[in-house]
Amino acid sequence: MFLNHQTDILIIGSGIGGSTMAAGLAPSGLNILILECGIQLPDSPINQDQDQIFTEQYFKPDEEWFDKDKQAFKPGNYYYVGGNSKFFGAVLARYRKEDFLEMAHEGGTSPAWPFSYEAFEPWYTRAEALFKVRGDDKFDPTEPYHSTQYPYKAIEDETAIKVVKEQLTAQGLHPYPLPLAIDIEQWRQTRKVPWDAHPHFFNGKIDAETGPLAQAIQYKNVRLQTNSKVIHLKTSPTTNRIEEVIYAHHDELQSIRPKLVILSAGAIHSAALLLRSKNQNNPEGLSNSSGMVGRNFMNHNCSAIIGFNHRYTNDAIYSKTFGINDFYLNDGAGGLPLGNIQLLGKVSGKILKSNMPFIPSFALDYFSRHSIDFYAMSEDLPSPDNRVYVEDDKINLVWERNNWSAHQKLVHKFSAILKDCGFYFVLNQPFDKRTPSHQCGTIRMGNNPKDSALDTYCRSYDHDNLYVVDASFFPSSAAVNPALTIAAQALRVSHHILSTSPF
Repeated sequence: MFLNHQTDILIIGSGIGGSTMAAGLAPSGLNILILECGIQLPDSPINQDQDQIFTEQYFKPDEEWFDKDKQAFKPGNYYYVGGNSKFFGAVLARYRKEDFLEMAHEGGTSPAWPFSYEAFEPWYTRAEALFKVRGDDKFDPTEPYHSTQYPYKAIEDETAIKVVKEQLTAQGLHPYPLPLAIDIEQWRQTRKVPWDAHPHFFNGKIDAETGPLAQAIQYKNVRLQTNSKVIHLKTSPTTNRIEEVIYAHHDELQSIRPKLVILSAGAIHSAALLLRSKNQNNPEGLSNSSGMVGRNFMNHNCSAIIGFNHRYTNDAIYSKTFGINDFYLNDGAGGLPLGNIQLLGKVSGKILKSNMPFIPSFALDYFSRHSIDFYAMSEDLPSPDNRVYVEDDKINLVWERNNWSAHQKLVHKFSAILKDCGFYFVLNQPFDKRTPSHQCGTIRMGNNPKDSALDTYCRSYDHDNLYVVDASFFPSSAAVNPALTIAAQALRVSHHILSTSPF
C-alpha cells in the first residue's frame, strides 16, 4: 500500500542533529515528524556484555560499503533511535576559537568557518545546558571564552586515574576535566562498565535520545516513527522545492509531503540520499549545483595509546574523565598543531580479546589491570578527492588519510611522555575506515554557493525548503569531538527557521 501524508516539518534521522532540531522546533506547535530507520535500543543485559558488544559486534548492522579499491568492508555506524550517539563517549567539547579560523597544519590548511567563535558561543552555552554537561573551563589553556559556567561540576577522577593525571602534570602538561554529558550518579547505580562505546537505555548517559529527543517528544505536535528508511526525495519541476519524500516503513512504501525537510541522517547517508535523489532538473543529485555533495569527507586521524607498567594497578571503571590539549594549537615547541589527547573508556581484557583472539584471556586481563588507555585525535583536512558516492545503489567511500604525519608525531610524543611517567611498555593502534571517528564534511556550508552546498544556516542553496543539520555541514573537522558543535548549530538553525520561515 502506498500512503500519502502531510506534515509541516519532516526530520530525517534522530541522531544529535535531528533530535536537537526537534527540541529546538518543538515549542512552535508545528506538526513535526521524525523518521528513524532503526529501532529504539531496548533495555537489555547485552548493553553491558563486552563479549557481545566488541567480539560478537551484536549492535552493528549487517551492511557493506566499498572502499577506493572496490573492496567491501563493514562500517561501524549504528542505526538506532539516537544514532551513533547511543555508543559515543559523551564528550561534548567546544571547538577552540582558532578552529573557526584558517589554520596551517603539517598536511595543509584547515579552512575558516563562515562565522566566528564569538558569534557561535551563545549556542554552545545553550547546547551545554540541553545536554547537562559536566565540566570546568579553568584548566585547559586552549579553552575559549565561556559566557557562563558549565551547568554541572566536572566528574572527579577515580584514584587510579588521578595518579596518572598527577604524573602528567609533573611532566609540565595541563590535564583538564573532559566536558561530559553523563549523570555519573545515575550511571553508577546500574552500570559497572564505562560509557564509552557502551550502549544504554536511559541509564545516565545523555545522548541524542535521552537528551533532546526525550524533551522534544513531550510535545504533542512531535512524533517519532521508527523502522522508517527514507529512500528518495522528490523535487517540484517548477520550484525545485522538496515536494515529496518516499520512505519504507516496515518495508512498506509510503510517502509524505512536508513543507520543510531537515536532513540529519549523518555525513555518509545524508550525502548518499541526496545523490540517489537525482532527477532531470538535478542530474548530479540534490543540493549539488556546486558539485560538492559527497566530497570533502573527513574522519579524524585517531589512535589508541596504551601504557603498561606492572607496578601500576588500574582498578578504575569510569576512566574517561580528563584530556590534554598541550599539543592542540602547536606541537608544544612552537611548531604546527598536532591534536588532542583524552582518556579512553577502560580497555578491558574482553575488549582486547576482540582484537587479539589468539592471546589467552588471563594475559589480556593482567595487561588491562596494569595499563592506562588514551585516545589520540588529530585533524583530518578536507579534500574533494575524499568522497562518498553511490554506484549501483551501493555506498562507496574513498578516503585517503591526510595530515597523518602530524598524528604520528602526536602519538610518538605522547608515548614518550607515558614512558617518562613509568609506563615502560607503550603500544598504539590506529583506527581504520571501519570506525566512524567523527565522519563529517560531505555537504559543507559556506558563503559561496559555487563551492558550498549549504548557507551558514545549513539551508540548501538549491532547494529553499531543505536544511541539512548533521556533521555533513562541517567545513573542517578540527581535532575534538564534534557532537556539541552539531547540537549548537542545530539550536542556531532551529531558532533561525522559527524566526524567518512563513509557517
